[in-house]
Amino acid sequence: MRWWSFCLRFTGAAVLISLLALGAHAIPPSDHLSVLRRGVAITGWYRFPVSAEPEALRGYLTDSDMMALRHAGFTFVRLAVQPEFLAGSPERRALLVDAVQRLQRAGLAVVIDAHPAGWHLETSAADRAALFGFWRGLAPALRGLSPRLTFPELLNEPVFPDAPGQWAALQDTLLHIVRTALPDATIVLTGNDWGSIRGLTALRPAADSNVVYSFHFYAPQELTALAAYRPGLDRTVLARLPFPNDAPGCAEVATGADAATAGVVRFYCEQSWNDGRIAAEIGNAVAWGRRSHVALLLSEFGASAMLAPAAREGWLRAVRTACEAAGIGWALWGYDDVMGFNLPRPVGAHPELDTNVLRALGVTPSDSASR
Repeated sequence: MRWWSFCLRFTGAAVLISLLALGAHAIPPSDHLSVLRRGVAITGWYRFPVSAEPEALRGYLTDSDMMALRHAGFTFVRLAVQPEFLAGSPERRALLVDAVQRLQRAGLAVVIDAHPAGWHLETSAADRAALFGFWRGLAPALRGLSPRLTFPELLNEPVFPDAPGQWAALQDTLLHIVRTALPDATIVLTGNDWGSIRGLTALRPAADSNVVYSFHFYAPQELTALAAYRPGLDRTVLARLPFPNDAPGCAEVATGADAATAGVVRFYCEQSWNDGRIAAEIGNAVAWGRRSHVALLLSEFGASAMLAPAAREGWLRAVRTACEAAGIGWALWGYDDVMGFNLPRPVGAHPELDTNVLRALGVTPSDSASR
């Protein structure tokens, strides 16, 4: 993600300097973007909740848990919200707004991510209507929150295969709904193809200056997700894959593996996956952002906790470093997910964040004093 020929230390001031290099016409307020620096997703609070009881929802994270995130150096959370869970329940919507307020009182900005399960927006008019209804209900409920700390994200990972224009039209409708209710909010948009870099670069930017464009990054999935796209593989073998893959012994990982798993190992080892490749892949998003004069956010990345620590931490560090060199904020998926800190759901008392992951993310308590 390199927009300039020099790198800046990734602080709030650096973000502002970086954004000025893009030109002014499509950039949100700098004090909004300055908080979107170092984030983590809360994945299981309002998405597939363990319990829908009000007390369980209130207690999923304590105020001290939230403060611990801020003290660790995080500046925002991405709160995954399943629209189906809120449907027809003003009480749950009120609990969600209260959760956002509590996070903000702890000093954390909040990206509110519409994260449906099982919808087919490409083909189902009912699902599209449900998404419109979700934002027509939730956006007005967010009016009392600070627009500097509240970021509606219209939809997580829209699919719309090979139909970026169809998705852009739907996103424009969602944008109008939320903008009408929240005229000062910085709204998070994305491209089709699961919110990938490919989808982002196919997107027609919206005619709205107060937006930020997100993308997700998990490449190569043979490493980060242990080739979860293919059933029947031996994940314990794939968990031994190295990063970078030019490290000695990559091909030997396949020794004794079944034919299918060995084939995936060989495929991974034949690619060139190192820090430079990561930076080049993310650079495709950066180049699109520069051409389009828009701000970007890597709103989701992560790698399985099953991986060998050196490979996992090396990959996380490479992605984080590429983002910071380009002045782009990032959010780990997630706090309570195997691709991130791997805390249980519900989180439980006094959760401890993996210090190795924190180190790979460059997040330390000393960072928490600055925003």
